[in-house]
Amino acid sequence: MLTPGDADFSPGPIRYSFLVVAQDGRLISKPTADVWISRGFKKRPYLRSTARLESVGVPGRSSASGDPLAIYVTHLRADAPGTYWVLAKPNGTKVSGLGNIVVRKHSYARAVGDRAPRSKTPTLASTHGRLARLSTSTRPDRDLYTTSVAGAVASHEPFVVVFATPKFCTSRTCGPVVDVVSHVRKQLAGSPVRFIHAEVYENNDPAKGYNRWLREWGLQSEPWVFLVGRDGKIKASFEGSLSPRELRAAVEAKLLH
Repeated sequence: MLTPGDADFSPGPIRYSFLVVAQDGRLISKPTADVWISRGFKKRPYLRSTARLESVGVPGRSSASGDPLAIYVTHLRADAPGTYWVLAKPNGTKVSGLGNIVVRKHSYARAVGDRAPRSKTPTLASTHGRLARLSTSTRPDRDLYTTSVAGAVASHEPFVVVFATPKFCTSRTCGPVVDVVSHVRKQLAGSPVRFIHAEVYENNDPAKGYNRWLREWGLQSEPWVFLVGRDGKIKASFEGSLSPRELRAAVEAKLLH
């Protein structure tokens, strides 16, 4: 069985993450998997790709007992809206997973090339240093709350913003993704790139629904990570899990080139 890690797709390049689960419930975690994509269940694949196993969160820090330690990530392409079929076969096994991708005319989320909304996300200054109002993480990184999205856009600073709620995440991947953003921030501490975390629920209360930041960015789920350049335009985005390797490579290619 193939279990997808993301769902908001539009025509063009697609980053697709997934788990492969055997019939007895075991997660298959070989280093790579072959992936095919077709325009229909009985149609010939038009593209073959390789998926690489990427860590979920920061190894040794993020994973709770029973949570997946890694997820497959591959890069595909869909040139038009529609339902596409994906077959994945981890190398060195006889197990395969089948699933589909629904590609809409436009994604719900703000797309690469769009201008980033000037969201006045809360900061340590706006909450008078009350870190508990800024993050539901049990180990928040204070440096993720020194500037707002609006402040970074106005200052023409490149930045990474993660929308996630470590305590209330429905997919249990928010905490690990915030850990990844914090980890890469520390790795690139001497760079001009800002790193920002914003919670997703109004007053951090799931009963009150998503806050205005998520509505401004068109998000239907969490977590999401966006990379925004000095020009205020979105350069890359990630839905769901991503590894430190993926995020650092994207920051270096899109924000530091």
